[in-house]
Amino acid sequence: MGILPRFADRWLLSRVLESTGSAPVRFLVPGNADVSPSGVVPVATVVIRDRGALTGLLRDPEIGFGDAYMDGQIEVEGDLVGLLEAVYGAMERSSAGGQWLPRLASKWMDVWQYNSRRGSRNNIHRHYDVGNDFYKLWLDERMVYTCAYFPAPSSTLEQAQIAKMDHVCRKLRLQPGERVVEAGSGWGALALHMAREYGVSVKAYNISREQIVYARERARAEGMAGRVEYIEDDYRAISGKFDVFVSVGMLEHVSLDRYHEFSGILHRSIGDTGRGLLHFIGRNQPAVFSRWIRKRIFPGAFAPSLVQSLNVLEPKKYSVLDVENLRMHYAKTLEHWLQRFEKSKHQITAMYDSRFVRAWRLYLAGSLAAFRTGDLQLFQILFTGSKREPIYWTRDPIYAGQESLASPAPSTVENVKWTHAMS
Repeated sequence: MGILPRFADRWLLSRVLESTGSAPVRFLVPGNADVSPSGVVPVATVVIRDRGALTGLLRDPEIGFGDAYMDGQIEVEGDLVGLLEAVYGAMERSSAGGQWLPRLASKWMDVWQYNSRRGSRNNIHRHYDVGNDFYKLWLDERMVYTCAYFPAPSSTLEQAQIAKMDHVCRKLRLQPGERVVEAGSGWGALALHMAREYGVSVKAYNISREQIVYARERARAEGMAGRVEYIEDDYRAISGKFDVFVSVGMLEHVSLDRYHEFSGILHRSIGDTGRGLLHFIGRNQPAVFSRWIRKRIFPGAFAPSLVQSLNVLEPKKYSVLDVENLRMHYAKTLEHWLQRFEKSKHQITAMYDSRFVRAWRLYLAGSLAAFRTGDLQLFQILFTGSKREPIYWTRDPIYAGQESLASPAPSTVENVKWTHAMS
């Protein structure tokens, strides 16, 4: 290797390091050049095996790194999650890279991944219909693909997902005989839990064909088909009157300029006297969602700030009763998912290929790093219609399952089964 190519590679590596905010990372072109910040011990080494990948990193660090890692042109020696945490933290502290390119490129993505009815169906299909057998390898036994709730750090993923579903049900104070509508049902676990443990009837809307088929089979197997109805249709098709509206992990699939429409659907469903809960990935302030994740894994995704999410509730004067941030619970959830994913990587490679494995590893690791560093949050918002009295006097029933009500409880409350994942 001549002096000129070595000098050029070192210069390019220096520019790449600057674009990360001089994160404590070593960048290496094998046998030619390497750079790292002075005075610190690098948390990991990024090995760049292709000059095209190197120039791609300089041109667009996020897309360049993601695509090159997925293609095997970039390898990471050391802890991938630690590397991403270090980069996220360094970039947060600096103005490296600017924001004009991500914002401009994100606007173009908004156009061709727009969450119209047709666009949403295509976006959902690309992420959720890659194969139930794939998700079974690393999700819990109930196939819950949203943030779990860990009563203790030592709780298993299975225990934590049951605890999350109970946490949602306690917040809503579900009563036997009530009618619940769920927007986005996943593989059906929450709808079944609400019906089985709390005596409600549920209509659950979802446009993932594979998820709907799986959920219906589970409902039939558990003898719950008469209590839970899974409807293969868009949330915009929700019709009928309900006591409760639940959306867990679905708001991320709604474009910001569709929030007013979502608000109308919500009001059409529960009016001014119902209550509901929104559970979604969010941010502390408005920002561009990862373009690489949108490109390769999760098309059409959007994570709103807390203020932005209120555009769903404010137009119809819904009262916010409780806001909880479960950010570290999502980090813990992702730790479990990533560990199970790595244990199953050979099976996943056989099902797809090594490129698929690297892409999903980066997606899970990047998400874990984002929740650990606070780049992403997980919000739960409990709300009621403007003409309904508060459903709790204190938060005790949410966290301890104890009755502490703002008004006398209906007689049916004694029949409610308060299920605890941890005893």
